[in-house]
This record gives sequence, C-alpha cells and structure tokens, in this order.
Amino acid sequence: MQASAAPQRTWLKILAALVIVVLAVVGYMSVSKKDAIPDVTFTNLQGKKFTSQDLRGKVVMINFWATSCVTCVKEMPEMVDTYNKYKDNGLEFIAVAMAYDPPNYVLNFVETRKLPFQIALDTQGELAKSFGDIKLTPTTLVVDKDGHVIKRYVGEPDFAALHKLLEKALAA
Repeated sequence: MQASAAPQRTWLKILAALVIVVLAVVGYMSVSKKDAIPDVTFTNLQGKKFTSQDLRGKVVMINFWATSCVTCVKEMPEMVDTYNKYKDNGLEFIAVAMAYDPPNYVLNFVETRKLPFQIALDTQGELAKSFGDIKLTPTTLVVDKDGHVIKRYVGEPDFAALHKLLEKALAA
C-alpha cells in the first residue's frame, strides 16, 4: 500500500501546482485587462458628430461634468491647462455635459470660460450609461491610443500624477 501512495501524492502535488498556475494566469489577465471604450457617437455644441472610433490612435481624456457641480467648476481651469499643455503632443479632450445640465447653461459656461476643447451634450444620458452608468461628477477617463481606459478618476484628479500618466501614454 505504501508503494501506491507515493505516485498518488506526486500526482496530487502536480495537480495542485497546475491549479495554482492556472489561477495565477487567470488572475493576472483579469487584473491587466483594460476596458475598451464603447462605440458611441458624440455631438458637440455646433452639432458636429464624431465617434469613439474617430478617436483611435489618439490619447483622449473624457470628462463627465456639469455646470452645477462645484468640483467640476473648480477643476475646469486645470483641465484647460492640462489640455493646452499636451494638445500639441496629440491629446484630445472631450468634456461631456451630463443629461440634467441645461444646454443653455453649458453653452454659457463654455463661452464665458472659453473652453478650448470639444464639448459634447449627453441630452438623453446615453453616453454616461455607455461608459459604465456614470452618475458622479466629475468623472474623467484617460484613454490610450488603442481605445482602452487606462485610468478612471472620480472627483478631481491629482494633476501631477495625471500629467505623468499622459506623458507616458502620449510617448507610447
């Protein structure tokens, strides 16, 4: 009986090691998997439509915001500075106004602050739903050139860390 127990233990050890390896690979892949942005159509304040496919090959910041959001209003000058700092390196920026934000408020905000990037209206809330049912503002997504979300900020980002992330993504 001793002779048959040794090969059985060896097989159990091999099976246990194999299970550990498989779990490690699955765990790594689930952690390292990047979410691709959904196929959506944005409409800017001038009525021009563009799609998420049009953004491929570019690093993009998508900022969900509202004129009634105190943090959104506070962070917007730094968002403008960030865009101006990196736009010549290929950064695209889309500020998506939430569905509950009246379009005339958005237009007034954009004009008085001379926002230099694309502003999209999400009048039906479909964009927010498509990007993971975003309800909290500000929510900012940083998207790499392949269309994958590499960072999601809820609330005001740490701009120094954001700038490092953008530099790395733009250089890739």
